[in-house]
Amino acid sequence: QVQLVESGGGLVQAGGSLRLSCAASGDISESNVMSWYRQAPGKEREWVATVTSGGAANHVDLVKGRFTISRGNAKNTKNTVYLQMNSLKPEDTAVYYCHIRYASIYGARDYWGQGTQVTVSA
Repeated sequence: QVQLVESGGGLVQAGGSLRLSCAASGDISESNVMSWYRQAPGKEREWVATVTSGGAANHVDLVKGRFTISRGNAKNTKNTVYLQMNSLKPEDTAVYYCHIRYASIYGARDYWGQGTQVTVSA
């Protein structure tokens, strides 16, 4: 059973910073991709950023220069992903979800975290 546990959300004023963490545990392939998505009230879930197990990262244009995705490089943190969020704006308010995908003999495996609320006040 694969579990993703997120932490780090909260309330912050515009211009402030937050750091989200997501630890994945269970029988996970060494080669995997971890991502952050977000869903604002009344909107569809949208992709925010992705990082591969090799460290290659990509971010949606809306957050480039403000958010940075990374993952741990120690043995016990290699499946932990972080999202450093700086210069936060009220429009960043959403529930942020962690996601992991990897291949298995049964096909692609996708797992989601429970979500963590980020609220940015004006």
